[in-house]
Amino acid sequence: QVQLVESGGGLVRNGDSLRLTCVASGSIFRNNAMGWYRQTPEKPPELVAAYTSDGSTNSANSVEGRFTIARDNSNYNKIYLQMNHLKPEDTAVYYCSARITDSTHHTVDYWGEGTLVAVSS
Repeated sequence: QVQLVESGGGLVRNGDSLRLTCVASGSIFRNNAMGWYRQTPEKPPELVAAYTSDGSTNSANSVEGRFTIARDNSNYNKIYLQMNHLKPEDTAVYYCSARITDSTHHTVDYWGEGTLVAVSS
């Protein structure tokens, strides 16, 4: 079993910064991809930023130049999302997701419980 735990959300003002953290733990044989998604009640889930299987990154156009995904130097299963110049439209529940191959060589997409980011105008 694999667990993803997010932290770092909160209520901030327009233009502020936040950093989200996600740690994956458990029966991890290989971490194939890992990233951040967000969802509001009005929209379907959308990719924010993620590491792909080859180690490259993808990010949404709406966060380019403002959000940066990074991986912990000492823990491959720990990632961050540095969010600068936050806007009210960034308000959402942010989820961490990881595609994990476990010790039995089954590959599953795991999700954290989410952390709320609320940006006031």
